[in-house]
Amino acid sequence: MAEPFSVRVTVRGYETDVQGHLNQAVYLNYAEHARWSLLQAAGVSQARLRARGVGPVALETTIRFRRELLAGDEADVSCEFEWGGGKTFRIRQEIRKLDGTLAAEVTAVGGMLDLEKRKLLADPRDVFGELATDLGLFGL
Repeated sequence: MAEPFSVRVTVRGYETDVQGHLNQAVYLNYAEHARWSLLQAAGVSQARLRARGVGPVALETTIRFRRELLAGDEADVSCEFEWGGGKTFRIRQEIRKLDGTLAAEVTAVGGMLDLEKRKLLADPRDVFGELATDLGLFGL
């Protein structure tokens, strides 16, 4: 199996809290950055999604904090899609320091929203199949 898609981030000082740790909300930003980077790498831009009249939506997100990240730390944020049947998919992400230390695990449940009807599509894989130039990044 191929390595999951990942992007590297550097913790900036203004992203930390009074203890010097990466602020908990910023972990979500890093996870979202990795997800959109994967979409872009697969050929699925925001413009193409809007033109198709759809958009990905987050339905649930869970973060498990494992080790602290501090200003100046670099970390790799992975992104793997998991598919079941139906309207939703799961995204598993890890935020790891460069030495391999697991800093956080992010699990999200998402779907693909029809922007006109404001309803989830029956099978989001159909849209990725239409728009993506690299379905392998989605595990398809």
